[in-house]
Amino acid sequence: MRRLYVAAYDICAPRRLRAALHVLKGYATGGQKSVFECFLTPAERAALLAEIRQVIEASEDSFLLVRLDARRAVHTLGIAVLPADPPFFYHG
Repeated sequence: MRRLYVAAYDICAPRRLRAALHVLKGYATGGQKSVFECFLTPAERAALLAEIRQVIEASEDSFLLVRLDARRAVHTLGIAVLPADPPFFYHG
């Protein structure tokens, strides 16, 4: 079962920043700059965390993965799009 997460990072070095962006785009269904919406299974969550651990420098960078409660209403502002579980999910 997929759950909705918000992933965010703050990376200091440009090389690690590009690497983190590449990792997150492989899991994200939406987002911008350094914050992404991800619908993840438990296995995908573990894989994402393992990949990010290989990219970040723990003493300089930060990464946050927050599971959103599906029972709560999502409120958006501006041109934001409500999160939706896509009819398919491509990973790779």
